[in-house]
Amino acid sequence: MDVLHKVPVREQDPKVRAGNFEEVCLGYSKEEAMMEAQRCLKCKNPKCVAGCPVSINIPGFIKSVEEGDIGAAFKTISLYSSLPAVCGRVCPQETQCEAQCIRGLKGDAVAIGKLERFVADWAKENDIHPDAPTKKIGKKVAVIGSGPAGLTCAGDLAKAGVDVTIFEALHEPGGVLVYGIPEFRLPKKNVVEYEIENVKRLGVKIETNVVVGRSITIDQLMEEEHFDAVFIGSGAGLPRFMGIPGENANGVFTANEYLTRSNLMKAFDPDYDTPILSGDKVAVVGGGNVAMDAARTALRLGSKVTVIYRRSEAELPARIEEVHHAKEEGIEFKFLTNPTEILVDENGWVRGIRCVEMELGEPDASGRRRPVEKAGSEFDIELNSVIMSLGTTPNPLISSTTKELKVDRRRCVTIDEMTGQTSKEGVFAGGDVVTGAATVILAMGAGKTAATGILEYLAK
Repeated sequence: MDVLHKVPVREQDPKVRAGNFEEVCLGYSKEEAMMEAQRCLKCKNPKCVAGCPVSINIPGFIKSVEEGDIGAAFKTISLYSSLPAVCGRVCPQETQCEAQCIRGLKGDAVAIGKLERFVADWAKENDIHPDAPTKKIGKKVAVIGSGPAGLTCAGDLAKAGVDVTIFEALHEPGGVLVYGIPEFRLPKKNVVEYEIENVKRLGVKIETNVVVGRSITIDQLMEEEHFDAVFIGSGAGLPRFMGIPGENANGVFTANEYLTRSNLMKAFDPDYDTPILSGDKVAVVGGGNVAMDAARTALRLGSKVTVIYRRSEAELPARIEEVHHAKEEGIEFKFLTNPTEILVDENGWVRGIRCVEMELGEPDASGRRRPVEKAGSEFDIELNSVIMSLGTTPNPLISSTTKELKVDRRRCVTIDEMTGQTSKEGVFAGGDVVTGAATVILAMGAGKTAATGILEYLAK
């Protein structure tokens, strides 16, 4: 056995998967998972755990996989995470737990994420679920938003005996897991719906089509509905724009709108009445994971896709795996390129995008070298559509309708980082509504922190 390198993971052929929405990664078999688990060094001081935002006992579950006791591995993971099949697919393990893996000092780190995915999928196939709580503590908590932060907070509270109700604005629960991440990365029915059902098995109730701030306010939830505490996990769904000419033209999408139409409204399915008229030449502006998702979705819908990013490839914030998959599938990248205008035809439709070449200057506040425009480097690209993927900010609806709730200049809710408590008594928050757009696992970590803070608050 080659202990220095990961057991390879089976994937769809790039030429085949570029034309379908089926999952790219096919995962490990039990035999492959057990072989990969054998590569774990069983460190006395496992740094991988410290690298996990939800502090899963990684050596513990991997040891069970190595022994072939997958049920025990699932029970271990379930103590810490309510969404293991999700995390095993979309969590950036390479910069978190796997980045801390001692095995990775010589050779490849242990494939922790792929092992977590295998365990979660095995549990589903064998109809094994997390243990339901056996006691109730006589307290009830409202959770706003059914994304990763809300589901994690709700799951942890329910395990502790709290009566939890999630209020979701859309008609399906799941938040960004449902509307933001494409089917080929995160299957909705087999993964997301199943893990939400596991949360509901803990006793969590979910009410959809409830827009907190319009249908009901946080103050009413506490004063009239008598919830003992509230957790805000409403995410950051308000898109940013560049402020360049032509952004209001027909054929310009935000990545949020594009992915929501494709995922939640089934625009990729010809039997549904919500098409995306994106044309045969599409540019995606941005370099994060959402940009990769939008680009790979547009490709599958039949477009030739170019990703435009103002920094170099080394500064791309997207996961290495996602960029690798995008390139394999035939997506073109234009680095050190920045749009200055969206070109519009006489009927108000996109006909192209004007760009300038960039070069890297001195580092900015984030530590990355600031891109600087090259004089006289303007050029045009012929297009039908442009997808803007420039990040998001929280919608101000909740903060503007809640007394005593403080936000910062970015409209993000301010909290005590140790407990998740906001400026309003009994109200907690976490995830993108606090940090701005971030990863699924960081939102889950925030939900877990807030659940601990809420339990301490309820015990007073």
